[in-house]
Amino acid sequence: MVFPTLRLPLLAGACALVALLPACKPAVAPVAAPAVSGEKHYPLTGQILKIDAAQKTLLVQHDKIPGFMPAMTMEFTVSDGDLANAKEGQRIRADLVMDAQDNARLEKIWPVDPVADSAVKAAAGALRQDTAIRGRSAYREVGENLPDFALYDQNGKVVTAARFHGKQVMLNFIFSRCPVATMCPTATANMTTTQRKAREAGITNIEFVSITLDPDYDTPGVLKEYARVRGIDTANFSFLTGPEGAIKDLLSQFGIIAEFDGSILKHTLATLLINERGKIIWRADGSQWFPDDFVRKMHKEEK
Repeated sequence: MVFPTLRLPLLAGACALVALLPACKPAVAPVAAPAVSGEKHYPLTGQILKIDAAQKTLLVQHDKIPGFMPAMTMEFTVSDGDLANAKEGQRIRADLVMDAQDNARLEKIWPVDPVADSAVKAAAGALRQDTAIRGRSAYREVGENLPDFALYDQNGKVVTAARFHGKQVMLNFIFSRCPVATMCPTATANMTTTQRKAREAGITNIEFVSITLDPDYDTPGVLKEYARVRGIDTANFSFLTGPEGAIKDLLSQFGIIAEFDGSILKHTLATLLINERGKIIWRADGSQWFPDDFVRKMHKEEK
């Protein structure tokens, strides 16, 4: 079930939405991993010592896992996206999954970089404060500026709003597990079509950004794989994820309704165009918009 597309200001947990929601709940809640018989999950931190691309494994020297095993060096199977992002010597945090046959794999891998993590945490705190100060006026209208943020892209690198200064930005929200063909899959297809048409039209000062609605599941590796299997050119297309609190505040400021009902994420969609000065100049709600309309708006901004 998906909410009808609405253009409404949204505060996390705002009771103003009670007419739409069965109860007043946070805008986004983490989705639980599907239960798999016999599997056990443990939080893991450690350092990547070796990457075996052929076997799709990482050799990791991990820290003690309380209640499970002491610190040791082990080989773990990982996804293609996590394998592509892995770097020898890199510290990571992840979810260690042991299946019923005691095979070990790593999921939900995040890079551990104190400097990057501090920058993302500080930006999330500032965004939280900004959203709270704006209160019921948190929603940013066309004509207002893009809020400041710092998130991780599909390569695990920190991306800030400042990176896009001097560039036009086409931005939307999606999540990798969206099962409704007319929602996120269509939105992503429209974005990639617009990317192609903008290139064919000679528009070079444009960046495309998709921010996940599901940061608990959509790690950098998951988003990298999402882009790879769809053949998306990430030269100027970033898929962003990060702290749940920061995602909630961005949802509030962009007027996106998103809420989990069990494992189903009910949400609305919006696609925005931001000019070189960071101002929101156009917004299309839902997924039934036309790439040519955005390309025409981009041309006007370049002149």
